[in-house]
Amino acid sequence: MPYGSETTAAVAALTAAEPAVRIDNLGVTYRAAFERRPTLRSTLVRVGRRERVVREIKAVDDVSLEVPHGSVLGIIGANGAGKSTLMRTIAGILPPTRGRVEVRGRVSTLLALGVGFNPELTGRDNVVLGGLASGLRRDELRAKYDEIADFAELGDFMDLPMRTYSSGMYGRLAFSVAVNMDPDILLIDEALSVGDARFKTKSFERMRELVAQAGTIVIVSHALGSIRELCTQVAWMHQGRLRMLDDPDTVVDAYTDFLHVRETDVALEDV
Repeated sequence: MPYGSETTAAVAALTAAEPAVRIDNLGVTYRAAFERRPTLRSTLVRVGRRERVVREIKAVDDVSLEVPHGSVLGIIGANGAGKSTLMRTIAGILPPTRGRVEVRGRVSTLLALGVGFNPELTGRDNVVLGGLASGLRRDELRAKYDEIADFAELGDFMDLPMRTYSSGMYGRLAFSVAVNMDPDILLIDEALSVGDARFKTKSFERMRELVAQAGTIVIVSHALGSIRELCTQVAWMHQGRLRMLDDPDTVVDAYTDFLHVRETDVALEDV
C-alpha cells in the first residue's frame, strides 16, 4: 500500500475512533427579565416605579457525555429538564454559555415538525428549501426528490401548499426530508410518532438502516417504549443536569421509579 494510502487510512481510523458527539462541561444559561410589583414601602421610596429583576435560568448545567459513531442515544426527562436545550446546542442553534460541543459529521435535524417549512409553498418547494439548508446541491436534490416523496407517501399533495396539510402530513414530509439527506448524525426532538402505525414502523426501520450504515442518532422523547426499542444508551436529564447515563432498561427503570409511574403501555408512551 502506498505511503499516502496508509496515512489516509490511519486518519480515517482515528476519526472513526473519535465520538460522533462530544459534550464537555456544557452549560446553557438563559437570562430572563421581569418586573416585580412594588410593595407599599417600596412605592413610597421609589415613587411607584417597578423594580426590574433579571433572573438566570440554568437550562443545562455542567453536562458531559459522548455519543459514539453508529449508536443511538435517547434523552429522557420531565418537561423543563433541559432536553430540548441540549439538543439545540448540539445542532448549533444555541451557543453554549460555557463548556464545548464537538460534532463530527453532517447533521440533519428534526427538532420540531414542520419548523423551517413555508406553509404557503408546496411540499415540493419545501423539500428543495430543506435540502439546500442541509447543504445539498441542486443536482443532489434532484436525485433525492423521488426518494423523499416516495417515503412521505403524500402523492399529489406534494404539489399543493403545505397550509392544506394535516399535522400528520406535515410530520411525514418533515421526517422524510430529515432521514433522506444522508446524515451522519440525525437529531430528533419529540418527533417519533409521526403518521399512522404503518408509517411509524417504516420510520423506525429507516432509523435502523441509518445506524447500520454507521450513522448516529440522538432522540429526545417521552415515548419510553420507543426509547427502549431504538436506543443503545439513554441519558436522563433532571433540572438541567445529567442524572444518569446507562443502557436503556437501567435508565428507564430508574426514571419510572423516580416518577412513581407503573410501566403500563400508556405510561411508556407518555412520560
